Amino acid sequence: MSSTPEPRGPIDSSRVPRYAGPATFARLPRLDEVGRADIAVVGVPFDAGVSYRPGARFGGNAVREASRLLRPYNPAQDAAPFALAQVADAGDVAANPFDIDEAVDTVEAAARDLLATGARLVTLGGDHTIALPLLRAVADRHGPVALLHFDAHLDTWDTYFGAEYTHGTPFRRAVEEGLLDTSALSHVGIRGPLYGKQDLTDDQKLGFGIVTSADVMRRGVDEVAQQLRERIGDRPLYVSIDIDVLDPAHAPGTGTPEAGGLTSRELLEILRGLAGCHLVSADVVEVAPAYDHAEITAVAASHTAYELTTLMARQIAQGRS
Repeated sequence: MSSTPEPRGPIDSSRVPRYAGPATFARLPRLDEVGRADIAVVGVPFDAGVSYRPGARFGGNAVREASRLLRPYNPAQDAAPFALAQVADAGDVAANPFDIDEAVDTVEAAARDLLATGARLVTLGGDHTIALPLLRAVADRHGPVALLHFDAHLDTWDTYFGAEYTHGTPFRRAVEEGLLDTSALSHVGIRGPLYGKQDLTDDQKLGFGIVTSADVMRRGVDEVAQQLRERIGDRPLYVSIDIDVLDPAHAPGTGTPEAGGLTSRELLEILRGLAGCHLVSADVVEVAPAYDHAEITAVAASHTAYELTTLMARQIAQGRS
């Protein structure tokens, strides 16, 4: 007989309306209310690494607010994630908004502490700078990981204005630090102008394969998901999602929008196609609610986090059985 307690799920919306009460992710319990979690949803309200429009420091709470409408059963994955695993909202990491180096260290330490409890992380940003400290913590636990990076941009540039830690550089630093399995690195959704063709050459040398947004449109989500699964194999996988992978029609509330992106449906379907991959942690970043309209971006991000959570919960339940 299992000694694992039954997971505590969201507040019952038939008793407390969805628009009432604290806005934890999906109206789930706080981590301090349940004591432990298989999956911890954590916010990082930090955007000192952005190169264009600021505001992603408010993204985590915007996603939480939009997640009030998420329901306990996910028909697309035929799973009730909050019944399969204990998912809890771990609150926010208080990162220094004036010192990027200190903020990176703070995020890494907080992620290490949560991972040490056995939890997997779904992190709500914040700007993409935070992917580096999160990968440091995940690689410390799992070794070099496969990376699936959804974004309009490569984020493998070297520096901005001489700064090594920005939202455009995390994955170059991650490769340099040996955090990634360079045989299993993929960008999805890349598009838009670059500084020069050398950007693509440098990115390829780091080990990345690219699936552009046009590739997704022409080849379809099933073929793309199959290709990604083959590249990832059975390696521990980290998924990093910049919400600007979506077209501005689907995600206007972000700092560096680019025309010609994925639809929210395409993103969700590709994520669902990762069933069977060993997903150890993930992030959803760059939601900037000041530029959003009718919560379009926050809703897309909340559903994205929900699909990631469902993938993890299914794997956790399968591991226990």
